[in-house]
This record gives sequence, structure tokens and C-alpha cells, in this order.
Amino acid sequence: MTDTRIAHTRIHKEPQPLLSHSWDPKFYVTALLCSRNISHVREVHAQVVVNGMLQNLTVANKLLYMYAQRRVLGDAYALFGGMGERDSVTWSVMVGGFVNVGDFTNGFATFRELIRSGVTPDIYTLPFVIRICRDMQDLKMGRLVHDIVLKHGLLADKFACAALVDMYAKCKVVDDARQLFDKMQNRDLVTWTVMIGAFAECRNADESLVLFDWMIEEGVVPDKVAMVTIVNACAKLGAMYRASLVRYYICRNKFSLDVILGTAMIDMYAKCGCIDSAREIFDRMQVKNVITWSAMIAAYGYHGHGRKAIDIFHMMLNSGVSPNVITFVSLLYACSHSGLIEEGLRFFSLMWDEFAVRADVKHYTCMVDLLGRAGRLDEALELVESMAVEKDERLWGALLGACRIHGNIDLAEKAVNSLLELQPDNAGHYVLLSNIYARAGRWKDVAKMRDMMSQRRLKKVPGLTWIEVDNKTYEFSTGDRTHPRSEKIYAMLESLGKKLELAGYVPDTNFVLHDVDEEVKLGMLYSHSEKLAIAFGLIATADGTPIRITKNLRVCGDCHTFSKFVSAITQRVIIVRDVNRFHHFREGTCSCGDYW
Repeated sequence: MTDTRIAHTRIHKEPQPLLSHSWDPKFYVTALLCSRNISHVREVHAQVVVNGMLQNLTVANKLLYMYAQRRVLGDAYALFGGMGERDSVTWSVMVGGFVNVGDFTNGFATFRELIRSGVTPDIYTLPFVIRICRDMQDLKMGRLVHDIVLKHGLLADKFACAALVDMYAKCKVVDDARQLFDKMQNRDLVTWTVMIGAFAECRNADESLVLFDWMIEEGVVPDKVAMVTIVNACAKLGAMYRASLVRYYICRNKFSLDVILGTAMIDMYAKCGCIDSAREIFDRMQVKNVITWSAMIAAYGYHGHGRKAIDIFHMMLNSGVSPNVITFVSLLYACSHSGLIEEGLRFFSLMWDEFAVRADVKHYTCMVDLLGRAGRLDEALELVESMAVEKDERLWGALLGACRIHGNIDLAEKAVNSLLELQPDNAGHYVLLSNIYARAGRWKDVAKMRDMMSQRRLKKVPGLTWIEVDNKTYEFSTGDRTHPRSEKIYAMLESLGKKLELAGYVPDTNFVLHDVDEEVKLGMLYSHSEKLAIAFGLIATADGTPIRITKNLRVCGDCHTFSKFVSAITQRVIIVRDVNRFHHFREGTCSCGDYW
């Protein structure tokens, strides 16, 4: 930091006093406002010193502001340190200057100095300090600043309150953000957008959509940023009906389909299971950047259309757009989920050789997944052990997933040991290894895994499935009988079971990972949440309409087979979005080609 005793850093040699208006502060303020660059600011600074006007607080503050605005923080802090008098504007400019260049340490140190000096922080300084807490995700410090806001009676100020809502939202303390939001008398568009986005980020997209409706009722007109936020919420929810309403609103209000909004809509339709609508939006866009192309490649990857993803990649190259890190993640993912082994290996090699894109852990994760799914586990392990980048939980998770598919217990144990070093309290790792043991009939090892979870007080994430019917979303869990139409749902399952058996369906009780009798396993198998949701879809929607369901975990192998048979005997299209990808069941086949 510049020596605070030197108030005239880099002042020109022997500056001459101004011949007129040297006594008028407005003259210097005007001169500063007209400054075209930092050299001009320093020239005015020199004249201010020569003419003894640095003691004028208005002039000094404006000079400080010009240095901070131009991000010359060394000069700004030198001036700040030499000021005999400071007011709230002085502190606000200095704190804001540090925050705007990302120097949060000095920003917060300056704020602490303000508090110690006895100056009351104002509505201009506090939002900067709250932003520090937000960007550093320092919830503890954020709550302390919240207390200062309350102490000085500034919570009624919409800027301070909006900043606190934003801070709590980014720290993922959504309930606290919502409490503040509900108490605000005047909510501007930015605050609404922050709150909507916060619920979407914290996997409560339903509440995001409720807030959007409320915002419209309040007469707040959304801008493009708000529309992108609500489009992203629809993508997370996967609700096709709401996606259609949002698109209607966008068209009715004539929002231009620019790169940001258009790309968000591609992602929304892809994650709502409508890949054709995603492609329609893509084709309509006049301008596409690398993110747009990557989004379309990823969309095809989600839906198992690896060849189409590759076609889009070549179209992108022909259009003159160069691929980036994200593009290759999307492309390798598409190859992995379509069984395009050699193509994936070739693109992985081309990344650096032809496009100078250095592979990171995400690319290696895709390659481990690609090789592992194909049963090339030795090559996958060799790649993991030879990679120079730091390994993360997703990489080891991909290897563990491959072990589950191919029943490689030794390698699964190695992967889990590495995962537990990174995430010792993640119940999913214990559950997946337990399932691998169960498939192999190693029930003592299953019991050992469950004991370890019990000792750590970890609980398995329950399997849940959602289905949207008549603009309302219904949730099902395994063995669920809470739905008002449960009797009809189970009756439909019983009826389907008889028809499916005649069609050749044989329930695979290997997917019931409990040491119980076969008859009990059959009962457990038929009450999986996916099957309950599909049965409800059959009785609650018109013949011929697609059934769309969303699963929070990977769809089980028996439910996958079940869905193929149901699509054949009912002539319904069934679209399943699980934690990894989409499955489109039509006339007895799945879009994944049983490669998943």
C-alpha cells in the first residue's frame, strides 16, 4: 500500500497556480469531472495542493472518487490517509473503491476503521460491505453487518435491505433472505430477480415460479435479466407447462432472442425433455456464440443423441467459432452417453493438438465415464493415475459408477476410499458401494456399510419422482400411498403387471438390494417411485399424450425395462429425466439404446 504520509503521489514538478477561480471549489470539481484520463486527474490534484484547496472536503472527496473510479487505489489510499477531515462520502468512496477492484481484505479493513472512528455507516457504504460478505460467502461476517444495519435503523432503506437479501441468497441461506424480502416495503426489479434466482439455485424452482407470478401481479415488469433467471428456474424444475407459459410471455412482450436469453431457452427446453423445441430456438437465433453452440451440443448429449452433438460441433467449426473448455466437456459427455468410444478418444486428443484447449478434471471425468461404461476399466484407472490435474469427487464417482455397471468390487472399494477422503460425510458413496455388494450377494459387507453410515449418522437420500399433471406437480416416493388416488394407482400397476407379463416382461429382482424373499422383492419392485408416477400419469392424462417424469436419482434397471414395455402396450411416449440424462421411451425402445 502506498505510504499514507505522501499525499501528493506523482505530482508534476513545480506546478503553477491557476490564474483564475483558484479559490472556488466548484472550479476544481468541474475540472475533475472533465478529466479524460488519470494524467489529467493528477494535474488537477497538483493544482489543488498548490492552491491550498485540499482541505476543502468537497474537492478532496471528488478527487478521491476520480482515483477510485479509475481504479488507481494506491493514489486513492495515499490521499485518503492524508485527509484531515473525512465524512461518510469519504469512507463510502474508499470502501467502494477497494470492493470494485476485488480487494475485499482492504475494503473490510477500511470499514472496520470507519466503525472504530465513530462515524455512522450510511446507505452508500453498507451495500459495498455486504457485497464483500456475499462474494466471499462469509455468512458469519454478513450477520454481523446485518446487526450493524439494524443498530443504525437502516433496514428500511431498500438498497441496504436488497443487498442483505442478495448476500443471504448467495450464501444459500434462503429462509433468511425470504424473511427480509417479505418485510421490504418497496421491492425493485433487482430484488425480485435475486430472490427468484436464489430459490432456483437452492433447488426450489417451484417457489421461483410462484414469486415470478407474484412479481407480475405486483405490476413489476421483468427485464431480460429477470426473464433469463425465470427461464433457468424452469430448466431446473423441468416443468414443460411452465416452460411454455414463459415462452409465451417472452413472445408476447417481444423480448429479442439474443445470445443470453436464447441460450438459456435452449437449456430450458433440453431439460424439460423437449429437444426439438431446443433445436428450434437454436435455429432461430441470428447470433450464436461459443456458449450457445456448447449448450446445443450438451442438449443432444442429455438426450443420448451423440451423433447429432458431433454434427453440431462440426457446424460450429464451419461457422468460424472456436471451441472452448465447456464445448469439449459437452462433446465428451455426449460421446460417453451414446457409447461413441473411438470418437470420444479422438476428440480428447484433438483438444490440445488442434485447439490448444488444456484438459481439466471435467474432461478427464468424461473420459473415465466413457471408458468405464464400455467396460474398459483398466484403461479408465490408468487414465486416473496418470492425469496431472487434481482429482475430485466427480472423477472418482464416475469410476465408481462404472464399477457398479460391471460389478468390479475391488476397483469400487478403491474408488470409494478416495471418495471418502474427499467427502467423508456423503451418504451416496456408502450407498453405492453397499449396492454393489448387494448385487454380488455380499450381505455382510452390506451390513458393514450400513453400520458405518449409522455411526456417522448419515441417511440415504430417498428416491423421489415427480410428474406434472394439469399444471400441478405431484411427488411420489417408494411405496407411497399418500396420494388421494392411491387405490387407482396401485390397481393400474396390478393391471399393467398382468399385461406386461403376457408381453414378456420379467421383473428383475436383482435391483431390490435387500436380503429378503423373492415375493417381498417383487412387491418392493412394483412400488418404486418411477412406476407409481407412470401409473398415475396413465390414469390422470388423456390417451396418446406423453408422460413426463423426473427422478432425483438414477433410474433403476428394472424401471427402465418396465418403461419400455409400458410404452409399447399403451402406445404412450414416456420421457424420464433422471440425475444423469433423459430417456425417451417409445414403442418399446429407449433413446439411450440401453447404453446408460
